[in-house]
Amino acid sequence: MPSNAGQTEEAQQLYKIRHSSAHVMAQAVLEIFPDAKLAIGPPIQDGFYYDFDLPRPLTPEDLEEIETRARNILRGDHHFECREISADEARSLFANQPYKLELIEGILASGTDEYGQPLETTEAPKLTTFRQDAFEDLCRGPHVHSTREINPEAFKILHTAGAYWRGDEHRPMLQRIYGTAWKTPEELQAYLHRLEEAKRRDHRRLGKRLDLFSASEAVGPGLTLWHPKGAMVRYLAERFSLEAHILNGYQLVYTPHIGRSGLWKTSGHLDFYKDSMFSPIESEGEEYYLKPMNCPFHIEIYKSNQRSYRDLPLRLAEFGTVYRYERSGVLQGLTRVRGFTQDDAHTFCRPDQIGAEILLALRFSLYVLRSFGLTDFTAYISTRPEAKAIGSVEDWDKAVETLRGALEAVNVPYEYDIGGGAFYGPKIDVKLRDSLGREWQLSTVQLDFNLPERFSMEFTGSDGKPQRPMMVHRALFGSAERFFAMLIEHYAGAFPMWIAPVQATIIPISDKQNEYAAQVAARLDMEKVRTSTDTRDERMQAKIRDFELEKAPYALVVGKREAAEGTISVRSRDKGDLKSMTVDAFLELTRAERETGKPVKLD
Repeated sequence: MPSNAGQTEEAQQLYKIRHSSAHVMAQAVLEIFPDAKLAIGPPIQDGFYYDFDLPRPLTPEDLEEIETRARNILRGDHHFECREISADEARSLFANQPYKLELIEGILASGTDEYGQPLETTEAPKLTTFRQDAFEDLCRGPHVHSTREINPEAFKILHTAGAYWRGDEHRPMLQRIYGTAWKTPEELQAYLHRLEEAKRRDHRRLGKRLDLFSASEAVGPGLTLWHPKGAMVRYLAERFSLEAHILNGYQLVYTPHIGRSGLWKTSGHLDFYKDSMFSPIESEGEEYYLKPMNCPFHIEIYKSNQRSYRDLPLRLAEFGTVYRYERSGVLQGLTRVRGFTQDDAHTFCRPDQIGAEILLALRFSLYVLRSFGLTDFTAYISTRPEAKAIGSVEDWDKAVETLRGALEAVNVPYEYDIGGGAFYGPKIDVKLRDSLGREWQLSTVQLDFNLPERFSMEFTGSDGKPQRPMMVHRALFGSAERFFAMLIEHYAGAFPMWIAPVQATIIPISDKQNEYAAQVAARLDMEKVRTSTDTRDERMQAKIRDFELEKAPYALVVGKREAAEGTISVRSRDKGDLKSMTVDAFLELTRAERETGKPVKLD
């Protein structure tokens, strides 16, 4: 659950407004449904939610009534009062609230918070509540002082969704109500406008309308079917990335989709990750698992030969499809799936090479992402977790300093995610802000103190003695599916010309120009321009409208005059009507746009 630690003063105030708004919304729900059972209600990015067990499904009319009641509560001057209570008093206060009682016992037994999450500190468990008006809730805060600090006209109920209690599909399904709150009505309206724009850009909606991808119940949930146009965008993106990898010192590998259970035992996945793996496949008396990650396979390639210090660094890269069991309730478009392709790279190097390799991985990742027109990045350095971590504090501190130095060298703003590292090493997460200001998780550069030890990896040092290599995981796109979803939404389906599935639509005004249109298409094909020709028996206005809906970068209109003069009338998706020109002039006009997809070797 979110914390407001480390936030700016303005962000802390918004956190309090949204946390307090969640309590006010819960009060309104309880007034309308006195038998409602309350679960949890945290603030989240840009809003808040609260989970309820209600006697019936909520309707749009219910949400309107809840919003009206909540706004009336906000107009009162109701102070948020905190008090610490005993276990017996808590059990009595929430005697008719089974979910709260479960949370109370969790707090007392294991030191969790009011959301059932482990506390970040080692403080002794205590029970606190916050009360406003006639409503009291189990809570640690913080809150605003009074409901008068929340503008009723900057508060809104958004929508509902289903949510399993504690995220467990075997527990009751609750109704989650989402809302948002801002300081001013103008900020609320700006946010609602962004939501509408996000709906317009939703990759699931555009994926269907532009015929890019689909899912099929016959195939199974979370398994993507790439249609020809979507597959072309993916192919072009992957081709650019793979060629760039080769130019910049990576070696390509391919690995199987399954591996023996012993491999995953050695890697630790069966001990720590089994719940996210598909059930094993039995063959010839042995168990095999669909791979959830590519790392162990790359390690086995490393171990297939004796390695010397002269052989390092060894950089192995693969677009490898992996499979992870995600609950059906959390699957979402291309951003949360069960089968996806990771653009993985693993670097094995000597300890004295680690700084240079981290810097190369980071520079290379930023170069590739910027080639797709993505420029607004923030990085997060995840440091040593408080719980069990492999490696000494000194090793972690040194590694974190290496990561920091790399980020400063590439001039990317960064923040620290204190304690956010995995148990096996610190990492850099690169996040992108898209055209709507939303943050997407993209590249990761991860140090690993664990797997080289687990797999007994070695190289022969300059002294002739065996040494342990360092290992760096690097995912650039993250996954082809998620990256594709981000590209669709960032560009609203209007891809840059070099990765557009159709770069130019040729539109003959009548069937008398079909032959000339075919000649234009043949000339463009010679230059590897991806074209389609609209020879339908439709009015010109309909063809232009469909061109705009399909978002191709250019329409090339050919009529009687163009056929006679050997020209084309060019209409740009972004700039509107351009002058008539020859096909050669069009090729020269678009050369730079088309050649973006040619990778280069970094200095």
